[in-house]
Amino acid sequence: MRPELINGIKRLSVKAAYPDGDTYRSISTKDVSDLSSGHGVFGREIEIAALESDIVPERYARNMKMYSLEDQTALLRASVSIVGLGGLGGGVTEILARIGIGTLHLIDGDHFEDSNLNRQFLSGMNRLSVSKAQAAMERVGEINPSITVHHHREFLTEKTGDRLLGRPDVLVDCLDSLYTRLVLEKFAKKIKTPMVSAAVAGGSGHVTVIFPDDPGLKMIYGDKVDPSMKGAEASLGCLPQAVTLLSSIECSEVVKIILKKGTLSRNQLIVVDLLDNSFETLQLV
Repeated sequence: MRPELINGIKRLSVKAAYPDGDTYRSISTKDVSDLSSGHGVFGREIEIAALESDIVPERYARNMKMYSLEDQTALLRASVSIVGLGGLGGGVTEILARIGIGTLHLIDGDHFEDSNLNRQFLSGMNRLSVSKAQAAMERVGEINPSITVHHHREFLTEKTGDRLLGRPDVLVDCLDSLYTRLVLEKFAKKIKTPMVSAAVAGGSGHVTVIFPDDPGLKMIYGDKVDPSMKGAEASLGCLPQAVTLLSSIECSEVVKIILKKGTLSRNQLIVVDLLDNSFETLQLV
């Protein structure tokens, strides 16, 4: 980072206080945006430089009691690919953009329909027939323009995976197709990248974390899946409260992988049923 930018960050920083009274140096979202556009530098680079100078970008101030300056820097340096941008994917996109994941790859070849309105946060009356990937990119820009976004209006297939997925730190499975979920796992193992997988059906769902050497999805679905086979969502529907909860758990696992903190649901299955308020963790291996 050029010295004049570092000096600009320090000059624009101000003293601020957390709700508990602890003080810190802060730089506003507007000042980050102005420095970014004025110097032709990505906003996340400005924010990383601020954090390395012990200055908190104000948009992340409420992260700081749980995460350190170094943690927030790691999140901004991280790259995550989200495959499927419907209910789960919309929630994951929203949360990861707000928490400050620096680069997002957003992948979905679908467009919004009326039936998506009950649960898919990226949808709206003004976005019916709009590409989900396009809507996701626009939403991230509204939330956090410091983030770098690569959006792909294509479906993941065995032929497109190498080109669409890139080389992220984490892959997030937000798909509603069992077969495509297995395709994603195949690429995750190929590029040696951990994957967070979730599925929702009615008011229930599950989440798991898979590392490249783990047995993974076959422990849940078996060795073979018919390409035409539909998930349980097809027969049970999909409630917005379940989608929101499961997408939040997925994001929690993503952040723990990046920061190497906390307990992961690796080789485990977190099973949630909101109808009877049950939360179980099943051991897969």
